[in-house]
Amino acid sequence: MRGVVMYGPGDVRVEEREDPRIVEPTDAIIRLTATCICGSDLWPYRGAEPVDHQVMGHEYVGVVEEVGADVRTIRVGDFVVGSFWASDNTCEICRAGYQAYCPHRVLMGTLGTQSERARVPLADGTLVATPGMPEPDLIPSLMAASDVLGTGWFAAVAAQAGPGRTVAVVGDGAVGLLGVLAARQLGAERVIAFSRHPDRQALARDFGATDIVEERGDAGVARIQELTGGLGAHSVIEAVGTQEAMMQAIRSARPGGHVGFVGVSHDVAVPGDELFMAGVHLHGGPAPVRQYLPELIRLIWDRTIDPGKVFDLTLPLDRAADGYRAMDRRTATKVLLTL
Repeated sequence: MRGVVMYGPGDVRVEEREDPRIVEPTDAIIRLTATCICGSDLWPYRGAEPVDHQVMGHEYVGVVEEVGADVRTIRVGDFVVGSFWASDNTCEICRAGYQAYCPHRVLMGTLGTQSERARVPLADGTLVATPGMPEPDLIPSLMAASDVLGTGWFAAVAAQAGPGRTVAVVGDGAVGLLGVLAARQLGAERVIAFSRHPDRQALARDFGATDIVEERGDAGVARIQELTGGLGAHSVIEAVGTQEAMMQAIRSARPGGHVGFVGVSHDVAVPGDELFMAGVHLHGGPAPVRQYLPELIRLIWDRTIDPGKVFDLTLPLDRAADGYRAMDRRTATKVLLTL
């Protein structure tokens, strides 16, 4: 089968890889209908993380082709959406809603889903079947549910976005934009998106942003103070993963406010004295997307939400390298790869 391999920073190739096979009786093999490039894939692409002949991809939707002997709830022919963490969904941690921390978890990025086919471990706990075969125009939105929508949703939940609350969103990538959508779906009264890019500002407004702030850092914090009567936001989503973004998020929250952080952390260190005096709640990390998949699939299937709009470039798998370049150069927000 064809699959994406990153040989080194800036060096992405599509090459023939061995077809996946059932390894454990709880596995499933799916034929992908679509996959995509994640903002987190850009860290190794830019040399910020080590990479050497790494198979790529952790987001996926497709049709089940084969199941292991112990798989009970997923059947051949099902169209499925899965989380970027495989999990058993039965252990105590999973039942508490933190499937990303399952003791038996498997990071799908280690198996690679920017490919024609993929092995999904712990299939019963990881995959969620759609009510039927989706219409083609629903595929991008279902694809978004596999990671960026689920991650944005978790960020909004962690920030306790809800009725009567003002939510500020730091980061205008796919996760931040879908954090805007999630906050509005959860009932937030006001959603303030930080963005300097007109196309992303327009999408943020389409997803429900009520205000746009172009300033960042301390200047951005000052604008949030102005917009909230000097108090700060009730809820703040941090969807970048840098020191500047984290401090901007914490400083944008009012005392007693909540910060949901889901940006993959790179050299972030929060000063203890400032955190102590901030009086804010911090919660985040890798999103337990599996917790939200049934509800997100329902919202997409019923056409209540259209998160697929976050994909602004669609390419065939063979042109994955072009997709990485586009996201690296910010000429695309998120790239959908079709098969």
